[in-house]
Amino acid sequence: MSKPVVFSVIEAPTHPKLSDLYNELGYNELQFSSVRKAISALKKQKPDIITAEFFYAFSTNYSSNYISNLDSLLITLQKYPDYQPKIIVFVSKQEQEYVSKLAIRYLPDHVLILPVTAEQVRPLLVS
Repeated sequence: MSKPVVFSVIEAPTHPKLSDLYNELGYNELQFSSVRKAISALKKQKPDIITAEFFYAFSTNYSSNYISNLDSLLITLQKYPDYQPKIIVFVSKQEQEYVSKLAIRYLPDHVLILPVTAEQVRPLLVS
């Protein structure tokens, strides 16, 4: 039987370092430095869990239809209706209020306020 897979989208140094936890629980972690690279990997492999940090679209870096850096990933996941990975989102205290805007369109399974520890994430991985 193959190991369950975690996609870690690590776009900032504030993303929690959870590789040891994933390994301990028997997950195969694939790390991506951008949402775009994670989306590309979805064509080849479907993860059981996706972890990523939420960044609100304050500026014009994103299209006006986009709320955050995660929108394109979550939209891509909607193309696979029979496939539902667990989505764990990390967010700073300053941007916490904006996650609710994301949840209106795409509901993450869990939202954790940074800084996040492995012990906070552990029960989310074993449930």
